[in-house]
Amino acid sequence: MEAFGKLIPEEIQLIDFGVIKGGIDCPLNHDNSLVLKHDYQVDFGLKYDLKTNEVKTDFDFKVKTISSEEQETEANGNCHFAFLFTVNNLEDLVRRMDETDEMMVSPHLGNALASITYSTSRGILMTRFQGTALSDFILPIVNPNDLLK
Repeated sequence: MEAFGKLIPEEIQLIDFGVIKGGIDCPLNHDNSLVLKHDYQVDFGLKYDLKTNEVKTDFDFKVKTISSEEQETEANGNCHFAFLFTVNNLEDLVRRMDETDEMMVSPHLGNALASITYSTSRGILMTRFQGTALSDFILPIVNPNDLLK
């Protein structure tokens, strides 16, 4: 298989963003002082359109408080963000597998798009959680390659 072309960051443009779903549930009597930690999970996906040089990333996120004492209900939140990118040299960075419809993607492109999506989502979540029972939660820094697995 031939090598992938070079990733050129200036060839990647974020052209659209949307909040597909989002919500925070918190009972009125939730006591933030009892929160020990937050249980969270993320799901990341990529879809490529070689005809338009566009890549869509999806970022699904769920978080729930874990308290030291029983509360009526733990606070929880969920969001689904979608990002649309144009990658001008996408044809150099993605290969269609011969026998299947699967695509092999340059690890550098996957890493870059996962990084942009994750870090932008972190900032959006921080602002959305301000003034709520989830205000102390900050999405931790992760290796973007782990999102691609």
